[in-house]
Amino acid sequence: MRIHHLNCGSLRTIAPLGGTSATPTAPTAPTAPAAPAAPTAPTAPTAPAGAGGRELAAVCHCLLIETDTDGPVLVDTGLGTADLREPDRALGADWVAYARPAPDPAQSALRQVVRLGYAPQDVRHIVLTHLHRDHTGGLADFPHARVHVHPDEYRAVTDPAAAHHRHSLDGFMPAHRAHGPLLTPARTDRRETWFGFPGVARPQGLGFELLLVPLPGHSAGHAGVAVRDDDGRWLLHAGDAYMYHGELEHTPPLDHPVLDPVQRGAQTDATARTATRDRLRDLVRDHGDEVTVFSAHDPWEYARLTADTTPTTPTTPTALSGWGR
Repeated sequence: MRIHHLNCGSLRTIAPLGGTSATPTAPTAPTAPAAPAAPTAPTAPTAPAGAGGRELAAVCHCLLIETDTDGPVLVDTGLGTADLREPDRALGADWVAYARPAPDPAQSALRQVVRLGYAPQDVRHIVLTHLHRDHTGGLADFPHARVHVHPDEYRAVTDPAAAHHRHSLDGFMPAHRAHGPLLTPARTDRRETWFGFPGVARPQGLGFELLLVPLPGHSAGHAGVAVRDDDGRWLLHAGDAYMYHGELEHTPPLDHPVLDPVQRGAQTDATARTATRDRLRDLVRDHGDEVTVFSAHDPWEYARLTADTTPTTPTTPTALSGWGR
C-alpha cells in the first residue's frame, strides 16, 4: 500500500508565525469574524522542518491511498474541476471573494489521479473528514464512488430533525451534491477506541484498515481519518480539527490570526472543538512515535510530509483572505 499526499486546491499565501515575514493580520470580509490580536513573535514556533519558515499557500490536503484490495482510495477531495472552472457558481461568490482559490485545474484530485496512472472510474471509495465545500469539491468528478462519512455527519445532512442540519447543508454545497453522491455512513462500534478516542467508525466495504475517528466541534460529525503507512506507523488526517501546527506544538496553543477566525466562523461547538484540540495535543505528546497527525490546510505540515517525495502538481501561492465552510 502506498499513500500519496495531494494538494487539491491552493489558497491564500500566509506567513508562519515566528518566520522571517511579518505576522499577518486577518483581512476584512463582510461575513468573516473579526480577527484576534496577533501573538507576539518571540513566543511563536517556526514552521515545521522542511518548510524553511517561508510564506506558503494554504492547501487542501488530501490523500490518495493505493491499495491491493480496493484500488485507489481518496481521503477528502479538495476543490473539483467545476469549482475551478466556475468558482462563483460552485463554491458561492462570497466564499470565492473571501478565499480566492487558485484557478488551477491541474490541482484537482481528478487530474492528479490520472497523472498517477488511474482512470477516474478506478476510484471506487472516497472517505471524507466532513462535508464542507473545500473538502467535497471533487465528489462530482467521481460520481460513481461510494462516499464514506461518520454517521453523525451523515445524519446532520440527511435528517431535517438532526442538530445543525441547516448549518450542515449550508456547508455542503448544492453543486457538490447535485449528482446524488453515494453517501454511506460508516459503521460505529461504541466499544472500539483508537488511542483512547471513543466512537471509532469503520467504512463499509473496504478490505484494508481505515478508521474514522470522531474529532467533534468543527462540524456536526467531524472525524479524522486514520490509516497505517507501509512502515506500520499511523497517519491521522485530522481535517479541520485544528488549522495551524502551533495549536498542537506550542504551549499554550498558538492560533494563527488568519486561520483562527475561519475556524471560529465554521465550528458547531466551540467547547467540543477545544477539547478535541487538547486531546490531539495529548496524542502527539504521548504517542508521537506511533502517529503522525496533520490537518487539512496547514501548508508547512504539507511541505514537511512531501519533502522527500515528488509532488504530483506544483503548489501555486495565491492571495486568499480565509476559508470556512
